[in-house]
Amino acid sequence: MKKAPLALALLLLVGLGFIAPTKKIKLFNGKDLSGWKVYGTEKWYVADGELICESGPDKGYGYLATDQFYKNFDLTLEFKQEANGNSGVFYRSTIDGTKITGWQVEVAPPNHDTGGIYESYGRGWLVKIPDEKETILKAGEWNKMRIRVEGDRTQTWLNGQLMVDLKDEKIGKADGSVALQIHDGGGIKVRWRNLVLKPI
Repeated sequence: MKKAPLALALLLLVGLGFIAPTKKIKLFNGKDLSGWKVYGTEKWYVADGELICESGPDKGYGYLATDQFYKNFDLTLEFKQEANGNSGVFYRSTIDGTKITGWQVEVAPPNHDTGGIYESYGRGWLVKIPDEKETILKAGEWNKMRIRVEGDRTQTWLNGQLMVDLKDEKIGKADGSVALQIHDGGGIKVRWRNLVLKPI
């Protein structure tokens, strides 16, 4: 009779092992670009523990993508726009040269839909931001963005406010990297920090 409680306890311990919380991943180590790959000729560098993207002489598109693919995740990061902040965070993306396939959560100057979702080389804008949400972006200051992608659903938050809640079959079928963008046109500089991803 005494063996039953022991067996039950062992089963509970084994079961708890299978539901242990998923470990968070620091995508940026604050020192260098380990775990990332540069696409294009624009500038990506680290200074004072921050990841910085800046337009180069070619004034073209540039990307910094993770070596690993992440399909379902909850990502938080901070960004600060300097000069023209036209940039973005891609997910489930693949890149050939500087042509990217995937979906972008917009990071842009005021009144240009930061937090909205754009499909590159595809359907274009899937969700723009309502005018009343344009005041959530803090121009010239640090902003916190959260991107949650699970199955066919994408949710974005900016400074704690929900910006987008989208379900899309095409996104649901895709897989790929997380990537940061420099838009073409020149004059762009954005600082990034605290990029932390939790797989779902």
